Amino acid sequence: MCMLSAIYLVACSNEKKELQIAYQAQASTGEGAIWHPERHSLFWVDIEGKRLYEFLPNEKRCNTWDFGSMISTVVPESETSVIVALQNEIVRLNIENGVRKTIATIDNRHGKNRCNDGKCDPSGRLWVGTMGFDAPYGAASLFRVTADGNVTKMIDSVTISNGLAWTADKQYMYYIDTPTRQIARYQYNDDTGEIIFDGIAVEIPDGCGSPDGMTIDNNGNLWVAHWGGYGVFCWNPHTGELLQKIDVPAPHVASCAFGGKNLDILYITTARAGLSQDMLDKYPLSGSLFVCKPGAKGVKTNLFGKKN
Repeated sequence: MCMLSAIYLVACSNEKKELQIAYQAQASTGEGAIWHPERHSLFWVDIEGKRLYEFLPNEKRCNTWDFGSMISTVVPESETSVIVALQNEIVRLNIENGVRKTIATIDNRHGKNRCNDGKCDPSGRLWVGTMGFDAPYGAASLFRVTADGNVTKMIDSVTISNGLAWTADKQYMYYIDTPTRQIARYQYNDDTGEIIFDGIAVEIPDGCGSPDGMTIDNNGNLWVAHWGGYGVFCWNPHTGELLQKIDVPAPHVASCAFGGKNLDILYITTARAGLSQDMLDKYPLSGSLFVCKPGAKGVKTNLFGKKN
């Protein structure tokens, strides 16, 4: 059973912060939450909706950009540009004038796969994974993309490539292939971008949903959105222990990211995809962007093409 220890609940009961709606939307698959440190805004995507969002906290509204294909990942590059992963290509978007330029193409197995989640490593390389449209077992991969457009396949035989995070000392990378219900740990070489499998950090127990998007806090704990798990779960990757859960009024929680001036605000995206009408009636806020202060702080976002 997936549950917190009684000791931790008592210790944290007076510190738990109320979850709020940051932006009410009806995103089919709200994904890819990431804080833009230069624009002081939160970017996220609706994959099936083919839309990129920029949430402006001070104005409590979103800028949006629509695309002709699915968009699954966004990472900051500069104050005026972001990098997005479309169905099978990596594109630079100029936020000021809307100009788009292809940086690289990703192997989509002759149209059978599409890009999914991704993030930049500490040296500014974009890691982006894929998944098959019907999620066939082992048909996808995790790729590494450099600023000059070079693409390298890093992990093969993946099913649904999802969350990524790197430790502050740049020694390890954590990675989620959702159906495995595990968070894998890899030794990471920041100079070369190479990785070596180093075991399983967390085994997700039954009753928690499936691990999806992921971020890391300044204590090295992993905050993971659980699809079908009604929340964001905080895991200790050294012990595999569940430290905290943030309940969300939506079954499918897809991604999370720390943001704000002090990186102490957790933004959470959700999805409507896969829910029956009865479930949508019961959880009408599915697809919205949520926010809370969980009592932890994140780390600065890695920018594309820059040594972070």
